[in-house]
Amino acid sequence: MSFSTFSKDFTANMFTSVENRFITNYLPQADGDAVRVYLYGLYLCQCAEDFDAESAAKLLKTTPEKLLEYFEFWEECDLVRVLSRNPLFVEYLPVNAAVGKPKPIRAEKYAEFNRELFKVLQRAQKDFKPYEMQKILEFLENNPMEHQAFLLIAEYCARKDGEKLTSNHILNKAAKLCREHKLTYEQVERELADFNLHEKELSKIFTLLGIYRKPAESDYDFLDKWEARGMELGAIYAAAETLKKGTLSTLDILVDELCEKDCKTEETAREYLRRREELASAVFRTARKLGVKVQNPRAYSDEYAEKWLDHGYDEESLSALAGVCLKLGYGFAEMDALLDKLYAQGIVDGDGVKEYCAEQEKQLRLMQKIQSVCGVIKKTQSALDMMAAWRNWNFSDEMILEAAKRSANASAPLPYMNKLLSEWKRLGAFTPSAIPEKPAPAAKTDFRNEAAVAADKRSERERYYAKLRQTAQQKAERAREIAGQNAEFKTAEATIKKSEIELAKAEIFDPANADAIKLKLIAAKKARKNALLSLHLSDEDLQPRYACRKCSDTGFLPNGKMCDCYPHP
Repeated sequence: MSFSTFSKDFTANMFTSVENRFITNYLPQADGDAVRVYLYGLYLCQCAEDFDAESAAKLLKTTPEKLLEYFEFWEECDLVRVLSRNPLFVEYLPVNAAVGKPKPIRAEKYAEFNRELFKVLQRAQKDFKPYEMQKILEFLENNPMEHQAFLLIAEYCARKDGEKLTSNHILNKAAKLCREHKLTYEQVERELADFNLHEKELSKIFTLLGIYRKPAESDYDFLDKWEARGMELGAIYAAAETLKKGTLSTLDILVDELCEKDCKTEETAREYLRRREELASAVFRTARKLGVKVQNPRAYSDEYAEKWLDHGYDEESLSALAGVCLKLGYGFAEMDALLDKLYAQGIVDGDGVKEYCAEQEKQLRLMQKIQSVCGVIKKTQSALDMMAAWRNWNFSDEMILEAAKRSANASAPLPYMNKLLSEWKRLGAFTPSAIPEKPAPAAKTDFRNEAAVAADKRSERERYYAKLRQTAQQKAERAREIAGQNAEFKTAEATIKKSEIELAKAEIFDPANADAIKLKLIAAKKARKNALLSLHLSDEDLQPRYACRKCSDTGFLPNGKMCDCYPHP
């Protein structure tokens, strides 16, 4: 390494010398990018710092492969010598010693071709630069394609692109046909006729999807893929009609789904898509009632909704059953188990489901009353079945609540109530006055151990919080009843529910329409708020306002510890 070097300021003001012979003999005939590469490489020759080919290609906004291609061109002109291709290493030669020149192209050979191409460009109101014309003539020199065939390609691209026509588009299309060995006028004409036919098909798909642009060449790959899989055009149109909005990639996902289900004809595709919409609607409506957020309904459709509809349940029945399941804290899996049970009992038609739901509502209201007396009782299907059994024993609600009062101090109220009612049934006591004076054997509480005492204290604490929660919930229910009688509130509430379902569907099937639905949802929420204000109510009034905000009147904090709001030690 030399003991001295230029400073950065000095090197910044230096010059890169370019021989005049290069400018006069080579620059006019060379591609602009090739000239840029030559000049930048010449500049790098006098830089002391390392600069690899990848860095140079990135700086010149090209690829290492293209960089090598340009230097190979200059090597043919005897201006450089490529000493290594990987890694790229180039030696610059003096221009005055150069023997080679860019390959000459005889103008008279392409005179007729140039006139015809000029007419095509005039109709497209386009003018190619000299280097672009040079690239086209070089293509014809290096490929056996007929001149008339190339002009046909240029005419096609001009009609397709108009003022956006580029030489690269024409050359890429011509190169593709050369690779497919379509070189004559007749071969290219047949290929472009098929291409135009596909353009009509693709344009129709674009219209169905709401795409407002001309098809690009890459778009035709989707059509080729779908046809290769045996999809009929009618089936593809049906899928596009179902989506209404979207992209070819979105449509491709739906077409893949149709292929998986072997629905490749228009008839089978339309039937599958109709059923698919029906299942998705059932899933979204059920999820809304269950309070479950569903983004992609397909998994729920395959596992649950399809079986439910096949069993004969309609959307109204499923919605009603989901309302009952919500109160029991059920999700899709638990609701599925309940429907299997009802199906086994023959409860399928709308009237049967309504009767079942009405009976379950009665049991739930009765359970609320029992909770107000006995404290927290978990809402389960077995608890509801137990209450149904008591009614089948001909006990009235009055007698069941009487048993609840006598079971209030028990550690397990429901089993204790069951013992009392069973004993009263055996004795034939179906009214409070007929209940024997002596306490039932199970009511003895003498000589209770520590576990029993602790259980009773826990029951007392649970009853305390149950009453607080019931008070808060009843106030919220009254507020909801008042709001429900207001026409503006009802309309806004219905719009909100409908829009939320539509938004959930749109996020999966119609993303382009999601923003419009969101605006509609915001407007409905604002109308709902105004309706509540006119009733001197707020959204908070419709929800239970618990006495203790820390534990929400449950007695337990989120970390599982007991809340200090309980007044008794």
